[in-house]
Amino acid sequence: MSLPKYIASIKRKKISPNIRLYVIDKDKHYFLNDGLIKKGFDSKLIISKNRDSVLSAFSKMAFLFDEIIRLRIIRYSNQSDSTELLYLLNLVPINRKIRTFLDWKVFGPEFTRVMSRLFEVRNDTTHCISLDEVRYNPKNKISLASASGFKKFSLDFQKAWTVLLKIYVEQQKKIDWNKLEQEI
Repeated sequence: MSLPKYIASIKRKKISPNIRLYVIDKDKHYFLNDGLIKKGFDSKLIISKNRDSVLSAFSKMAFLFDEIIRLRIIRYSNQSDSTELLYLLNLVPINRKIRTFLDWKVFGPEFTRVMSRLFEVRNDTTHCISLDEVRYNPKNKISLASASGFKKFSLDFQKAWTVLLKIYVEQQKKIDWNKLEQEI
């Protein structure tokens, strides 16, 4: 069974509450959780030049990090092992997750550096009142308060998001859709 057939199938049936899975099919994203299918994130993130928008974009990226880890360890389970893993994932700092992806060869060295630099912005943004206090360091430090600095950050973030979605889809390809269909 292919992913598009699986998506069509779950739209017609009741989904088991024992399945928790984020699914990307081309530009459509779905989140299967607690017996429901919900719309996921957009393939393109729009980041506005304000603190809340920047933090929201990073939370979506961090969510995908956790979903990649879940896929690798417990696949699509939504039982007690899922709850326990999500609890542990909330305790692990994002820089350790990025390093884990490098160790697992999910991220290459250059993408690891890109993600580390981007998440430095997230760390600074969580500890500030406005973006005036935040610097981004792709090669030289630039202020997110400046139009050119924010534009550079936003473009780099968009590129990283696109790569992360491709990485997620690669991990998702390891799912046996026929087996999952039987568990619905």
